[in-house]
Amino acid sequence: MPALWIAHVTVTDEEAYGKYAKLAGPAIAKHGGSFIARGARFVQLEGKERPRNVVARFPSVEAAVDCYNSLEYQEALSHARGASERELLVVETSE
Repeated sequence: MPALWIAHVTVTDEEAYGKYAKLAGPAIAKHGGSFIARGARFVQLEGKERPRNVVARFPSVEAAVDCYNSLEYQEALSHARGASERELLVVETSE
């Protein structure tokens, strides 16, 4: 079943986070992920608001988790740590 990777982010260091974004996109694509929404307009109805929201579609939960654990993504993530506050989850779709 396909899965969605959903990230809610507050960027605290634009320069460092830019390095993350430059590396994360290719790592996500390498694992079959494609972006559905990235930093677009949103309406916060409940919970903590984060100004940047990203949704990527993957072929499966396993593919999304493999991406997260990959060397390429972990390299990208090293630039986001300390440069952002984030929540990230992967959820299987019902398609």
